[in-house]
Amino acid sequence: MEAKKIKLKGDKVIEQIPSLKDKALRINLNENIYGTFAEIGAGQETVRHFFRSGGSSGTIAKAMSAYDKDFSDAVYGTEEDGRYVTESRLKKMLTFEGELIEERLSRTKHPNKMFFSYANTVATIDFAKQFKGHGWVGIRYQLDPAEDYNEIIIHIRFKETDSRLQQETLGVLGVNLIYGAFYKYNDPKKLLRYLYDHLDKDQLEIDTINFSGPRFADVDNRLMSLQLVKNGMTDAVMFNPKGKNVLPAAILYKKNLLAFRGSFRPVTKVNMDMYANSLKMFLEENKVEKENTLVIFEITLSNLRSDGEIDERDFMDRAELLCSLGQTVMISNFQEYYKVVEYFSNYTKARMGLAMGVNNLVDIFDEKYYRHLSGGILEAFGKLFYRDMKVFLYPMLGEEGEIITSKNLKVHPRMKELYKFFKFNGKVVDIEDYNPEILEVFSREVLKMISAGKPGWEPMLPPGVPEIIKEKGLFGYQPNSLLEANN
Repeated sequence: MEAKKIKLKGDKVIEQIPSLKDKALRINLNENIYGTFAEIGAGQETVRHFFRSGGSSGTIAKAMSAYDKDFSDAVYGTEEDGRYVTESRLKKMLTFEGELIEERLSRTKHPNKMFFSYANTVATIDFAKQFKGHGWVGIRYQLDPAEDYNEIIIHIRFKETDSRLQQETLGVLGVNLIYGAFYKYNDPKKLLRYLYDHLDKDQLEIDTINFSGPRFADVDNRLMSLQLVKNGMTDAVMFNPKGKNVLPAAILYKKNLLAFRGSFRPVTKVNMDMYANSLKMFLEENKVEKENTLVIFEITLSNLRSDGEIDERDFMDRAELLCSLGQTVMISNFQEYYKVVEYFSNYTKARMGLAMGVNNLVDIFDEKYYRHLSGGILEAFGKLFYRDMKVFLYPMLGEEGEIITSKNLKVHPRMKELYKFFKFNGKVVDIEDYNPEILEVFSREVLKMISAGKPGWEPMLPPGVPEIIKEKGLFGYQPNSLLEANN
């Protein structure tokens, strides 16, 4: 039943993907795998594959769908927010069904059984086809009867516009998840890719995943989230100030958003000065309330590439430093700024702001980034500024030592009138209360100093950051003297 390797021309090798029937049958024929399927919101779409493949009596302890809300509450309890398609509800389902198996089946009689509970709670597309639907899917399972349970929990967003198709997609995903949980757990990155067996990325988006349990003790869920973006499974993932994966929709919903894009390699005093002053200006805007405002530090995937590959350690270093400063971090595959604004617009209609340096704004007015759009730069700017969105511009030092702001920056001659239009209409505002003493600080120069072992980079970074870099050896840091090593 395992995937067969087929050799093609040269040394190229591909895998033949097992069919859904083969996957379900392999699970069913394993006499030690035994558990419950609990599915809410889209029918019994996963378990039917196991029923149809044959031999299911040795695998399926129970299949249920507590579809009625009152019945669901009676079984799993109520949620504080009154919602049903939530991670909290999914975890309650997984735990309740798992404990029920343990309670009803004697370990003395079944010493080799590896129990599992699979669950999903989803909302498919609505009748008006305005909301495509989403859901939580997970499995809680054993790989050894004597071990504690492992968990894999994912959040999905449907892309198809037909309820029946979404149901079928959910069923395929469920089979892939259960199969991967039992037979691909040793390589979580591969397990992640195999979730799309017999599926297309146009059908389904996976925007959050979390592994837990004894077999995943060494798995960094932030790196797994990075794989989601790298593999094209989602456009962006987010981490809270504690460094934990968070569902973008949950924290972006109806918020006023202020975003910073940068390499943050490493984060410098300039970045934090830009943050502090632009936030102060943003909070002074009409209809912007502090308690409903979220600041996001965004790193685009293109800034993580090294010779076409993603330097995962480098990503971890940057995200960790930003989180240590109490910031929310987003990693995306958006090259253009207008795509960032479009993404945020999926979750909020409240006011937005982008904080950036002069050089970034000049890049925005470069036509080469918009050749793939039929409407070119005008289409991009329509998407970027169609709402009440402002750019908060941080100054930079010119080659002659002059301060460059929105008033004297130079864009391409063909872009002058377009720039004047947005400037005149208040879409670009200068950050005036900045610290002129740090304008010569550039993260790329700091990085060179750290990696080369040159002294003097510490004062260029926010308090606490140099200590973390030294303690954990980030960005290639090594003590450059016996004195520093002893300190």
